[in-house]
Amino acid sequence: MNESIESNITTLSVDGDDVTVRYLTAGDGPPLLFLHGIGLDAAAVSGRYALPALAEEYTVYALDFPGHGESEKPRRTYTTDYYVDTLSAFVDELGLAGASVVGVSMGGAVALGHALDGGRPERLVLVDSYGLGADAYWRTGASLALRIPFADSLLWGSMGTRAAVRTSLRTMSGATLPDELVDDVYETISPATMRTLRSWQRHEFQADGLRTDYTERLSELDVPTLLVHGSADPLLPVSWSQRASELLPDGQFLAAEGCGHWPHREHPERFNRAVTAFL
Repeated sequence: MNESIESNITTLSVDGDDVTVRYLTAGDGPPLLFLHGIGLDAAAVSGRYALPALAEEYTVYALDFPGHGESEKPRRTYTTDYYVDTLSAFVDELGLAGASVVGVSMGGAVALGHALDGGRPERLVLVDSYGLGADAYWRTGASLALRIPFADSLLWGSMGTRAAVRTSLRTMSGATLPDELVDDVYETISPATMRTLRSWQRHEFQADGLRTDYTERLSELDVPTLLVHGSADPLLPVSWSQRASELLPDGQFLAAEGCGHWPHREHPERFNRAVTAFL
């Protein structure tokens, strides 16, 4: 980890239970929240290059969501709403009301939920964001596979080596898959992380579509919003972000050319320039 980035611990009350979370901080300026995605991600993974760059102008706070990174991983049902509540508790605990938010993938849906629930961030950046569509081509197969007995242990068994992690990440990346990304993910995930991922997926991937879709509420959001989406993202359609930018009262769309689902890791310098220019 970059020596200028500090690691901190706090305990939050979320959904009636206490949970201990780790968060990273860096910089000295207006507060900025940075939210990672679900499963093969954590604050240090998504934020490896983004946090030092953003910290040049902001005080950046990047928490490991419960079930990820170095945060507590309780056995419970993980949902997008639970993570929205986690973010709200974190904002209240640290006094970060009104802070701008950068959200990656599932973290983008959390950022949207937070804003729509009255979080009132100054600005939003949504990166290959979940929560902007009702369905995806892979959802039917995924929802069926999630009902297979012992799926959690099978998933971890298929992710226990660097080679397996690399194979999985290739399904979400563009032409370039940085070796450092493979190493970072491999060193972060655990059987408990895979359990968290499966729990969230079971809740989100329903028989008739994806549970979280904020499309119909986007017109309510008057926060300036930049939607960055990898042009070659094989996981979430780039059309989601492009359509969302048109539905938002103050939305901008930026296609990250040649990137898959990880533009902040596949082409970090280009990503950081675009985000800092918008913020």
